[in-house]
Amino acid sequence: MNRILLSLLAAVSLVGCASKPKTASATDHLPDRQRSPTATAATSNRTADEDADAARRAMGPLSAGPVYFELDSATLRPESRDMLAQLATSLREQPLTRVTVSGHTCELGTTEYNVALGHRRAAVVRDYLRDLGVEPRQLSIVSYGEEQPLSEAHTEEAFHKNRRAEFTFSSAERATR
Repeated sequence: MNRILLSLLAAVSLVGCASKPKTASATDHLPDRQRSPTATAATSNRTADEDADAARRAMGPLSAGPVYFELDSATLRPESRDMLAQLATSLREQPLTRVTVSGHTCELGTTEYNVALGHRRAAVVRDYLRDLGVEPRQLSIVSYGEEQPLSEAHTEEAFHKNRRAEFTFSSAERATR
């Protein structure tokens, strides 16, 4: 009888000590020696909003201006290559960050042609980042063709601004929730 009571008491105390499953945090991928004690302790008490804020802060330094193209071209300019090399370095350091490269065109040409050209522009940027060591799973592309112009003026300067590829950054942790 005492053994049964002792077993039940042990089982009840183990159930009472069970903890909630841990949610992923921005520092989970770091070895223990690289985590600060306060960051490790704080991750167990964070809310979903705090996790989202932490993910945004982790991506904070990531930004990139548009990559501009010549008329009817999907060829990267030398100045774009330099900027993409810096972006690739940041993306390799932040493997949980995802990037969508969107391709855009000016209004010259048919809708079908512009969507295809926007796709080629986004693809050339994506492929260049992959060649620089960015993981393929971090990269996706979309083409908007002429549908999202930066400028609707009918000048060469406006057309030039619309011939571009742009970047949207997100966190893999946030996307999986």
